[in-house]
Amino acid sequence: MSSGYSSLEEDAEDFFFTARTSFFRRAPQGKPRSGQQDVEKEKEAHSYLSKEEIKEKVHKYNLAVTDKLKMTLNSNGIYTGFIKVQMELCKSPQTSPNSGKLSPSGNGCMNTLHISSTNTVGEVIEALLKKFLVTESPAKFALYKRCHREDQVYACKLSDREHPLYLRLVAGPRTDTLSFVLREHEIGEWEAFSLPELQNFLRILDKEEDEQLQNLKRRYTAYRHKLEEALREVWKPD
Repeated sequence: MSSGYSSLEEDAEDFFFTARTSFFRRAPQGKPRSGQQDVEKEKEAHSYLSKEEIKEKVHKYNLAVTDKLKMTLNSNGIYTGFIKVQMELCKSPQTSPNSGKLSPSGNGCMNTLHISSTNTVGEVIEALLKKFLVTESPAKFALYKRCHREDQVYACKLSDREHPLYLRLVAGPRTDTLSFVLREHEIGEWEAFSLPELQNFLRILDKEEDEQLQNLKRRYTAYRHKLEEALREVWKPD
């Protein structure tokens, strides 16, 4: 199965999604994209670090790169680079019948995406599905970050508004420190959490269950008292 990766020397854009052409949706005709929206998007993407901090981190990142997949910092403060996303799909997604594309089914299929620091998780998911001409809704899929700490592996589902390239920049280029995984929402949802997190969820559920039980007992106790008072009034001797 193809890894979805093409070397830079081959210059095959078939395997890459550039931020300029693949991620930004065109505005509907008659409704041009607002410049203010672009400004707000840039501010949101770069609210984490100052321009000097970004410049320093991009420089250190590129020094540590071993596969030529370096980041590029533009004069406007936006940077572009590459992320690798592993496909961990339990079933083959629905694709266009005449797509002629490889199916992203099974585990281990790796895709390299060229993205911008302004691109969100939601846009990355859409780009992956678009590459394989998957007809299913992007809402059925989720992007996870997988962190390796000592001998343990932690997985966390990313929100649609997070920026994967920023996470890549901060973590550095090593995929054994941070990697990205695409999964279906319906299957393997709880696998994204560590054992302590799952135990904490159980404690929260137990607490909520106890609170609901106590509330229910108080309601029925009050109701019983009212019935007993009513009965005493009915059977009160003349």
